[in-house]
Amino acid sequence: MQSVIQDLPSCAGVYQYFDASGKLLYVGKAKNLRNRVKSYWRFSPELKPNPTQSSRIIKMLYEANRLEYIVVETEEDALILENSLIKQLKPKYNILLRDDKTYPYIYIDESVTYPRFEITRKVIKGKNITYYGPFPTGGKALLDALYEVYPLVQKKSCLKEGKACLFYQIKKCLAPCEGKVSPEAYGEIVTQAKTSIVKRKDLISTLEDKMMNLAMQERYEEAGAMRDTIEAISSLTLSSNIDLANAMDLDIFAILNGDERGVIVKLFMRGGKIISSAYSYFRHTHIFDENEAYKQALLEFYTIDTPHISKQILTAHTFEDSEQVAQSLSTRFEKKIEILTPQRGPKAKLISLALQNCEELLRKTQSDTIMEQKIADLFDLSVIPYRIETFDNSHLMGAATVGGMVVWDEDKWDKTAYRRYTLHERDEYGQMKEMLSRRIENFKEQPAPDLWILDGGQANLNLAKTLLKEANVNLDVIAIAKEKLDAKAHRAKGAAKDIIYTSQGVLELKANDKRLHWIQRQRDEAHRYAVTYHQNKKRKEDTQISLLNKKGIGKATVKKLIDYFGTFEAIEKASYEDIEKVTNKKISNIIKNYNP
Repeated sequence: MQSVIQDLPSCAGVYQYFDASGKLLYVGKAKNLRNRVKSYWRFSPELKPNPTQSSRIIKMLYEANRLEYIVVETEEDALILENSLIKQLKPKYNILLRDDKTYPYIYIDESVTYPRFEITRKVIKGKNITYYGPFPTGGKALLDALYEVYPLVQKKSCLKEGKACLFYQIKKCLAPCEGKVSPEAYGEIVTQAKTSIVKRKDLISTLEDKMMNLAMQERYEEAGAMRDTIEAISSLTLSSNIDLANAMDLDIFAILNGDERGVIVKLFMRGGKIISSAYSYFRHTHIFDENEAYKQALLEFYTIDTPHISKQILTAHTFEDSEQVAQSLSTRFEKKIEILTPQRGPKAKLISLALQNCEELLRKTQSDTIMEQKIADLFDLSVIPYRIETFDNSHLMGAATVGGMVVWDEDKWDKTAYRRYTLHERDEYGQMKEMLSRRIENFKEQPAPDLWILDGGQANLNLAKTLLKEANVNLDVIAIAKEKLDAKAHRAKGAAKDIIYTSQGVLELKANDKRLHWIQRQRDEAHRYAVTYHQNKKRKEDTQISLLNKKGIGKATVKKLIDYFGTFEAIEKASYEDIEKVTNKKISNIIKNYNP
């Protein structure tokens, strides 16, 4: 490694330290690779870490066995590449913040005569578009509330139809499609709605009155839905008396590292008022680096698709690369962006508010989040597993072979993200490979989670690691094998002696260990989901087999067709000639002329 260090070029780039087993330890960027990397070391009498470095860097350097580097044209390119590599590869000694999904914005295009409010996560093309947000939570509820309170055009298709509809009859629309309201009068309603997005007190008050009226009419289900909407809107912002008279737009970021976990708080001020807030935890680390944390937080949050970015970003702490990050964001969004850490005045109060909320979030006892932290520590995971995908497959003697993926996200099941897989491989190993491969192919549309949990043992763990490595995806994986009693899987919580397989080795936790129960809960939900799908599919297949049997097609022939085509749907779609190749003319004629 010493020869590599001494031959480094004097240009911008990214460097990577690896340990003896080839595991990535650390990714860093440099304006001058030679000077930056050499600063880590002392070369005489032998190569040793420079004692002036931080303890986290010294610890990393003692583990380092190999150095690799990538040359780029500018320091800005190095900054972007560094962030990308950290995000994808999750090195051991870099700060690993959770990826921020693009938050939704409410927008309105006032270039049209009768504009509507809509929600977006991306930049919308148009000349007269105004964005409101971001809204990490409650954005959809706020949008629905606008259409509940104000008689706006309810759907895109309304104006095209040119005829007043049900919304006009129930007084939720003024029927501009029939010219029953002038553009000027409609514009006044839009102005009121726009004000309500920022100043939501009157909007909430109106919704509360509607809720009470619904309750008095004993329409309790509708009243309950209205209550949920009010709660969602009310939770958009942190309580604050700070109101900037100059109506500025500001984004505020504060990051603190606590005893059990770290937290990042974001406040979004629009028009001088805080309109929304968000927070997320990250894995506790004794090698915390503020510069790295803020740098990653800002570069990951503001992507090219972010609909709106304020000209000033406030951070609770100064950090070394702030000017470079500001320049990078300015280039990305083609406008001057400043990153400031004010020490006094109203902006300093905003930072104080953000830090206050950081401290409160670190103080709060949140059992689920703490458990996720415990899981991360137990298995030495790269990140806290906020989002988890768990896989299981199900079949009966090779029939109705299916797989199921369930998703746990931020303390709850995300059932909209559950996926079912019809599988064609005959053995369980091949079925798991088929399912995981298909999920990896879909990472572009649905990004990878923080953790995979597989039902199975060492073989499935090795399989997943191989597939992920081939796809160049860095993702933590564990597998849980069920205890066998009388050759049957035993799933009882509190009694099962399940074995957990990890990249670090095999773990056998006590049957009453809550961490084991938490993993079992993930596994059992995947099992339930896969079995339910299998049972439904099996009933359908049995019906189809019975119908074919009645037409004179024997079980052996049906099995031959299934083995070749995979599913009954594929058999139905197959050509006469293809079926004849597998069976004979008689069978082909029966199937192609058979219409159940």
